[in-house]
Amino acid sequence: MSIRVVRDLSAPMRHEIHIGRNSIAADATLEEGGEASGPSPHDLYDSALGACTALTVLWYARHKGIPVEGIEVFVERDNSGERAGTYRLSAALSLTGALSGEQREELLRVAQKCPIHKLMTQVTTEISTTLAR
Repeated sequence: MSIRVVRDLSAPMRHEIHIGRNSIAADATLEEGGEASGPSPHDLYDSALGACTALTVLWYARHKGIPVEGIEVFVERDNSGERAGTYRLSAALSLTGALSGEQREELLRVAQKCPIHKLMTQVTTEISTTLAR
């Protein structure tokens, strides 16, 4: 999978992110000189956890026949220690449907095993940046 990020010259900091057939905008905050016309890179990173959690829970519930209806994931960021090496995310899972307490706990356990959660906490990511030809 390739992702292409292209500067939008109509705005001071805005970029368009192209992922396959999909496009989304990213922008810096007003304080950073942007127009806040799209999520910031930190917002995109944090939202990856929320989206993956929701999709993982839904996939699992369907696979197991668990009658979940609504799924919401609220992600809160504490980046106060980021420069010192600690970036904290807190995810709260809200579920609706005719679910037993046991099913809710099962879905919570599954949520904590989503691939992005694992990627953020258990994997070393190596990044290489080069100049394109």
